[in-house]
Amino acid sequence: MSTIATETPSVTDPDFAAAWGRWHADHERRRADGHGFLAITSIRWLTSEPERFPDVPGAWSTSEDGPVVTLATGEQLEIDGAAVTGIHRFGPLPERTSVNASWATGDTTAVVEVARRGGNDIIRPRHPDAEILAAYTGTDAYAPDDRFVVEAAYTPFDEPREVTVGSVVDGLQHVYEAPGLLSFDLDGPRELVAFGGHDGGLTVLFTDLTSGVTTYAAHRSVAVEAPDEHGRVLIDFNRAVNLPCAYTPYATCPLPPAENRLAVAIEAGEKKPSGADS
Repeated sequence: MSTIATETPSVTDPDFAAAWGRWHADHERRRADGHGFLAITSIRWLTSEPERFPDVPGAWSTSEDGPVVTLATGEQLEIDGAAVTGIHRFGPLPERTSVNASWATGDTTAVVEVARRGGNDIIRPRHPDAEILAAYTGTDAYAPDDRFVVEAAYTPFDEPREVTVGSVVDGLQHVYEAPGLLSFDLDGPRELVAFGGHDGGLTVLFTDLTSGVTTYAAHRSVAVEAPDEHGRVLIDFNRAVNLPCAYTPYATCPLPPAENRLAVAIEAGEKKPSGADS
């Protein structure tokens, strides 16, 4: 279990500002990785009919047995360190999972993400020389402010709830498991539905009164560590980040549940990227 600090960190504390700066720089480095989501060159929705695409080797199709690629003579992919030629069957993919395959192209290595999103099998090639990645210059953010580090009470549901939310892709829906609610005070009482996160932690998708003004309109996300033994957590909105759809048209990001539309301006975390829809 995580331990809740007895004192909220202060923005005047150089350690607080420095820790945020290191976190944000690391987040930017990972976002600009040569095989990250900024490197995606297309999104392809697979059907039962094999189809070839200009930015990835092979002819791709899918069925109830999962995605299949048929590689022509001279084409090769590498999956889990093994060379693959001919026909490769990925098998049924669980929702929100993905498998990566790579291949050499010129002097670089490209990757294709084979994934399942909203009940559909898709592929998304990722090239280190992608236009979106090459044009990326960074994301502005609010200066860290201790006002937006809030202690919250976690109330688990009797049983985790399946929550269906929309997507930035019209007609696509996502289903997430929500284990409970986070309650806190920030210019009044607030509540957020929390989804399951990494390592026992929680993930929150939200909008607020800055959304579509200084921050991305669709949503932002903030990761929260696992509650302590008293059900307390810290929500650090200074670490609220944009999801991939703020940067690329090749994303399938979920929208927040209706309950997570906060009627307060969260002037913390990442701002709207240059050129993003308001």
